[in-house]
Amino acid sequence: MFHLFQKSIDGIELPKQFTYPFSYEPHPLSVMAADEVRAYISSQNQWSEELAQGKMFGVLVVRNGQGKLGFLAAFSGQLAGTYQHDYFVPPVYDLSEPDGFFRDEERYISSLNDKVESIASSAEYLSLRSLVERLEEQVERLASEWRLRLAQAKEERDARRTGSLTEEEEHQLVKESQFLKAECKREKSKLQAELQQAQAGLTRYEEEMEALKRERKQRSAALQGRLFDQFVLLNAKGENRSLCGIFSRVGHPIPPSGAGECAAPKLLQYAFLNHYEPLCMAEFWWGASPKAIVRHHGHFYPACKSKCEPILQFMMQGLDVEPSPIRPLSQELTLEVVWEDADIAVVNKPAGVLSVPGKSDAQSVYSFARKRYPEATGPLVVHRLDMSTSGLLIIAKRKEVHQALQKQFNDHTVRKRYVALLQGNLATDSGTICLPICPDVEHRPCQMVSEKYGKYALTEYEVIGRKEGVTRVYFYPKTGRTHQLRLHAAHARGLGMPIVGDELYGRKADRLYLQAQRIEFVHPVTGEQVCVEIPCEF
Repeated sequence: MFHLFQKSIDGIELPKQFTYPFSYEPHPLSVMAADEVRAYISSQNQWSEELAQGKMFGVLVVRNGQGKLGFLAAFSGQLAGTYQHDYFVPPVYDLSEPDGFFRDEERYISSLNDKVESIASSAEYLSLRSLVERLEEQVERLASEWRLRLAQAKEERDARRTGSLTEEEEHQLVKESQFLKAECKREKSKLQAELQQAQAGLTRYEEEMEALKRERKQRSAALQGRLFDQFVLLNAKGENRSLCGIFSRVGHPIPPSGAGECAAPKLLQYAFLNHYEPLCMAEFWWGASPKAIVRHHGHFYPACKSKCEPILQFMMQGLDVEPSPIRPLSQELTLEVVWEDADIAVVNKPAGVLSVPGKSDAQSVYSFARKRYPEATGPLVVHRLDMSTSGLLIIAKRKEVHQALQKQFNDHTVRKRYVALLQGNLATDSGTICLPICPDVEHRPCQMVSEKYGKYALTEYEVIGRKEGVTRVYFYPKTGRTHQLRLHAAHARGLGMPIVGDELYGRKADRLYLQAQRIEFVHPVTGEQVCVEIPCEF
């Protein structure tokens, strides 16, 4: 499991602190270790088909008890149907080799699934469901027909009453009305009785299936809880805690499915068990990208938030970890105001500055505006840019102006132009990207494409230059979803080319090469069209 470096590492300075796993630039030793793991994976032809579908791998550079430097390797989840492979560290807990209770319980839960499926596909159940649907349609049709028939009969009686009627004739009209209503009730009652009988039979089947599903859910939850209790994780202080204990401390008594099976926890667990000193870590993707999210073959990625953040925060206790790159600004923030009048200011936000305050106390465009315009009312910042994106932001100095401008954004009447550099030579000169977007809850703050949960997102693009494997484009977003341009650029169903410097959907560089360069809107007070444009920064 402990691998010595095949290439010389002489002259490479050791990391001063352990990797902050949720946003990092991989240390040269991590890169070398990853290269060796990639070479090993490439030599294993028996996995090629499975790995082509995509999998996350990880490396952990360590110093062993004899003071030698080497690395550990791991994969997330299973590989070739098992958690155990000689080259890679073992899982924290091997779910494929549980004791008899787990095997028996899994088989019983599977039998419940089979019973539900057997009932749902049985001829009796399907026939009853079809009969109930047919009778419900007949009941509705009969009710409609009788409503029309009774209305027509009433009109006829009312017409006859306009003339002179004897007492006997009036009595006869009343009898006709009563007869029709009685006939209507008899026909409806007969059909309703048939429907109720069919529904009763169908309900028996459905209640049986619901009971099986409830039992399945209860047993699955109990089994999952018992399994999670087997995941006992260590930290650098020598302390241990179960998965349930870790997640309960962050308000989630039940850990998410798959927690503890990612590469990073496996690596740290093995290092602590064997008294290795962790020095740096990295995770990389191998194979094709999943359909919903963006993953590029060979690229490094941060640890996931939903499953790994609580786990790693516990496991790294006792290590000297790099600080989060999102830190409070040490000096007062000054922004360039490129257009201004009594009601509105348009500022040029640098890359790396927040639009509005986040969880940290880093300064933002909002904090700048609040200090510069102390008499201003309302939320001030009308719209947002990603922290990594630079360019134009509108500030409203009065609440009423803010509301009016926000309505223009909601109505999609504000025209925006961004300039970006794409990694690659884009074949088309212009076009439209329409991919629905929603948050990727397992990898926040990333977004993902989802036909089921995503919100409509539309982007137009225009190529303005190509040079040395980089394409310069104008983006014209017609909607304003989070990370819309970044995801539309990087996703395989979009342009398939990440924006240069996009560490979430591509590769990190000195900056994200995306700038909000031009914006047009109607001034809410003067009614004039305002167009603000700044030079391209790159």
